[in-house]
Amino acid sequence: MRIDSFDLPLDTPGTRHSVTAWCFGTPGATPKAYIHAAMHADEVPAILVAQRLREQLAALEAQGAVIGEVVLVPFANPLGLSQQLLGHHHGRFDLRDGGNFNRAFPDLSRPLIAAVAGQLGADGARNAGIVRGALRQLAARLEATSPAEALKHWLLQRAIDADVVLDLHCDTDAVMHLYALTPHRAIAQELGAALGARAVLLATDSGGSPFDEACTRPWQALQRALADRPVPSGCFAATVELRGECDTSHLLARQDADGLVAFLRTRGVLAGPARPLPAPLCDPTPLAGSEPVVAPHAGVVVFHRSSGEQVAAGDTIADLVDPQTGATTPVRCVSAGLLYARCGSRWAYAGKRLCKIAGTTLARTGALLSP
Repeated sequence: MRIDSFDLPLDTPGTRHSVTAWCFGTPGATPKAYIHAAMHADEVPAILVAQRLREQLAALEAQGAVIGEVVLVPFANPLGLSQQLLGHHHGRFDLRDGGNFNRAFPDLSRPLIAAVAGQLGADGARNAGIVRGALRQLAARLEATSPAEALKHWLLQRAIDADVVLDLHCDTDAVMHLYALTPHRAIAQELGAALGARAVLLATDSGGSPFDEACTRPWQALQRALADRPVPSGCFAATVELRGECDTSHLLARQDADGLVAFLRTRGVLAGPARPLPAPLCDPTPLAGSEPVVAPHAGVVVFHRSSGEQVAAGDTIADLVDPQTGATTPVRCVSAGLLYARCGSRWAYAGKRLCKIAGTTLARTGALLSP
């Protein structure tokens, strides 16, 4: 195992933040997988899974079973890890400017097209090598003006040439689910089967430029721009939501690490007996069909339905109790589907997302992810 560390530029005199990657296999070998944990910092199940995965990868490397290269970042956001406010951890947004740590990653699509348009020919494998080289060069030239931007660039530079990119998160109260690109439906379903996902949510562009799409978007854009030349989908990337924050246990972490190893074997990154993956627990559904059930007014939230339950259109998901009048407002869903995530707070302001339901009917456009 090799260690790759980076000190973020100083934001305040006397402070220091660093991020570390554990690298397994041969540098530059293919297929390459990149995995990081807790881009939103307080996603502790992801951090624990990364520890168990490190142990497995170290053992596999000692056996010579890492065919390609695996880069594992055990905690992707040291800035967010340090953000404590009045006894509560706040890892989703940068307290300096309110920016979401998993949004606004650089889009290398246009410079990539300009860089390789005159170099690609009729050989798809050769084209893929040219594209990966160009992506590495473009990512290396990114310039940062803040610690958060420098962190994003460092992470992207290590992932941009990977065949597989897995961004490990968790929700507040949820079942296992994941997000991936619509063109990657089949591979996403394999990953979902390996992890026991209850929902697999697909979109071509979810909005906001999250990390996983920053890795896949250049390939998709290049395929559209140069449709007359063979350009493979060179990167499969997914955001994996490892249930809820309180689903943090050694048992689940080992189970999830086993699932990730099994998936990496199916992608040819790791050697070993390729056991058949379990049957998928769900069919993929469009992210545009995911309904956010919101509170119509402020009040105490009393849930009637739990994460992991199938609901019908019109079902009462929760009650809102008005603290002034005591009046109870039932909050109903519009869509039928799986209730795959709920909010953690039992107090809601008007417009707060209470839960999310994976439906099959396209109901939303624009930015599909929460801010």
